[in-house]
Amino acid sequence: MTDQATVSLLRWLRRQLQQPTPQRERLEAAVTADDPREVRRLLPKFSFTEAQSRHVEGLIDRWERGHDSG
Repeated sequence: MTDQATVSLLRWLRRQLQQPTPQRERLEAAVTADDPREVRRLLPKFSFTEAQSRHVEGLIDRWERGHDSG
């Protein structure tokens, strides 16, 4: 994932998950480690609205396509 995309995803997660919990820290670590599979594995542990889930899934899809083409 590009640095800009990583920053965007991390900012979005921090806005949505305002409390710095161990789960949020693991999610941020997975993004930082460039591990979309781990991010997908962790997402169900969070209570996102349907719209939020679609948004973050779209970001992860773009991220994975970048992996496939890179």
